[in-house]
Amino acid sequence: MKRIQFLQAIAATLCLAATSASLAQGYPTKPIRLIVPFPAGGATDLFARTLSQKMGEKLGTTLVIDNKPGAGGAIGSDMAAKAAPDGYTLLLATTSTHSIGPWINPKLPYDTVHDFTPIAHVGDAPSIMLVPNSSPAKTVREWIDYARKNPGKLNYASSGNGTIVQLTAELFKSQAGIFVTHIPYKGTALAIPDLISGKVDVLFDSLPTGMPHVRDGRLRALGVTSLKRSPLAPELPPIADTLPGFESNTWFGLYGPKGLAAEMVTRINTAANQALADPEVRDKLARLGISPTQSTPAQLASMVAEDAAKWKKIIAERKITGD
Repeated sequence: MKRIQFLQAIAATLCLAATSASLAQGYPTKPIRLIVPFPAGGATDLFARTLSQKMGEKLGTTLVIDNKPGAGGAIGSDMAAKAAPDGYTLLLATTSTHSIGPWINPKLPYDTVHDFTPIAHVGDAPSIMLVPNSSPAKTVREWIDYARKNPGKLNYASSGNGTIVQLTAELFKSQAGIFVTHIPYKGTALAIPDLISGKVDVLFDSLPTGMPHVRDGRLRALGVTSLKRSPLAPELPPIADTLPGFESNTWFGLYGPKGLAAEMVTRINTAANQALADPEVRDKLARLGISPTQSTPAQLASMVAEDAAKWKKIIAERKITGD
């Protein structure tokens, strides 16, 4: 009896594998839904729309953007995690959803590692360190020295508790060994006027939204949060030149639900990498302040694991919450 059950289980497994292989061979036969877990018009949405058209061409179908914002990206991510692993629902995840979210909100209805299939790391967006023109600091080193001489007297703005903007500042504080007070805003755009007037001492803002204020002479930029200079602002040195190893990027990654067939993963990964190599796509992403990346699924999983460990440490050490 046990032998019969064992053989039946083997047969069922082989049948499922054959069915998956058959589906993958003809894939795709209809439009693919790409869930963006943030509002339309934001950086993640614009990235998705830039990538989706060329990716759809490579796959021979259409990628339909489905914005499902809310709960810091958790609502859309949960929908993707619970979708059928048939290749017709994908997720454009970010640092917020998969590196930071699990540690800010331990009650997430999904596991960012086990409930998703990694497909491709598709882009990185660094930030820049902004200070008022009235700041005595002209370099990152000078700002750190200034903060050390004025412990507790300086402040930094963020786009809210538990956001990548706050965590970047806290990482900076940790590595620099300084004490600076946090002032949360509902978005960095609302903090800019106070930064310009000098009510705020520093802000780590996204490169495309922060640099126009620098180029118009309203603010001063001291450095970029990527390990290397950004082609969008080559004049800015990496903060890592002063604080070795300092890095904070918003990454973008494609995921499918758990159990996505390997053949489909390969097909989607190849299409994504081909789209990211297209000069038109690269040019559009550059204007968004995003550096396109090309990777294997394993490289995405490894990068996110390392990134999540970094932010987990900072969140625990600095006692950061989303409240």
